[in-house]
Amino acid sequence: MLLRVEKGSATPISRQLADQIAALFTAGKLKAGDRLPSVRELARELAVNQNTILRVYEKLASEGVVEMRQGQGTFVAELSRAGRRRAHCDKLADEFRSLVRQALSLGLSKRELQELLSSALAELDDEAVSPLTESERV
Repeated sequence: MLLRVEKGSATPISRQLADQIAALFTAGKLKAGDRLPSVRELARELAVNQNTILRVYEKLASEGVVEMRQGQGTFVAELSRAGRRRAHCDKLADEFRSLVRQALSLGLSKRELQELLSSALAELDDEAVSPLTESERV
């Protein structure tokens, strides 16, 4: 399993890893029933504390992404399509809250935030109506 840790990042290592594992699952690179590396193996491979890996696995287990089986290891959980969608939506909601906090701390008003979101959505609508070819983008 290919995971990376950016030690200088403002994002905690445990969050980096949880997000990467969840993304691998969402992208279909990890399938239900796949066994994840043991806490010890992954900690050694990434040169991080075993407790960090354990927290990552526990967080993912609480979200229903993995199952921790005593004495057997950690496995990718069986999630329905609705369950995966719900987990993805929860993650997006967390990211939205973080962006809103950041914008408010920079002094933007709620109205300005709504205008930014409306503008971004309108841009996506425009792209869907008239997608650019590769040469037009350059």
